[in-house]
Amino acid sequence: MDKTKAVKIAVIGGSGLYKFDHLTPIKEIYPETPWGYPSSKIVIVEDSRGSQIAFLSRHGAGHKYNPSEVPSRANIAALKHIGVEVIIAFSAVGSLREEIKHQDFVLPDQIIDRTKGIRPSTYFESGIVAHTTFADPFCSSLAEIIYSHRHCLGTNITLHHNKTLVCIEGPAFSTRAESHLYRSWGCDVINMSALPEAKLAKEAEISYQMICMSTDYDCWKQDEESVSVEVVVSNLNKNAENAKKLFEEILPDLEKA
Repeated sequence: MDKTKAVKIAVIGGSGLYKFDHLTPIKEIYPETPWGYPSSKIVIVEDSRGSQIAFLSRHGAGHKYNPSEVPSRANIAALKHIGVEVIIAFSAVGSLREEIKHQDFVLPDQIIDRTKGIRPSTYFESGIVAHTTFADPFCSSLAEIIYSHRHCLGTNITLHHNKTLVCIEGPAFSTRAESHLYRSWGCDVINMSALPEAKLAKEAEISYQMICMSTDYDCWKQDEESVSVEVVVSNLNKNAENAKKLFEEILPDLEKA
């Protein structure tokens, strides 16, 4: 049997998170799907217990895809093809709440879609029609596992849960008016990557949970510098080690789930 097909857990790494140093690479695959090739080669890595995990860089090697260009259908289809049943997706987010500080982590449970319909977002087209429930876009049991390990992040970093994420088109950041609008809607964090990734995982019947890493206050907070790539990357680099630490902590529980 092809060992690659036994891989049950996948990590999709976002901006600034391209590998997990404590995991040993054993294989790279680059499967073609009916929707093209994934963003990058899928790296199969192994932990100290011999379990295999698939790692996929959302934006590709060298960050070559902007959020609107990410081949999400190929990404999810490729992971499904190798037998993935659980996806942990990391993403940078802007905070829309004072209490969600730079470098805090967030587990969203809801999404508001502010993409513009230019991203291919379903497998059910061209004569194949199905309607998938999307009331709960993330997996609550995965969120519970992750939240139970929040103490590994230390006392200076909070892991927030049950928060609402608004996904915008990008690649431009929000206007100030939009940022205040999203706050008035009850949104807590903002990114450009949750959709259609979460929706496609639901269609593929893969359990999916995003772990968000706060890098900035978008542009609503008057006493903060407006969000920029430099601010995001700086805080992402600081977050990377904590992201790796958190994943290492949750991995044994994911393997048992």
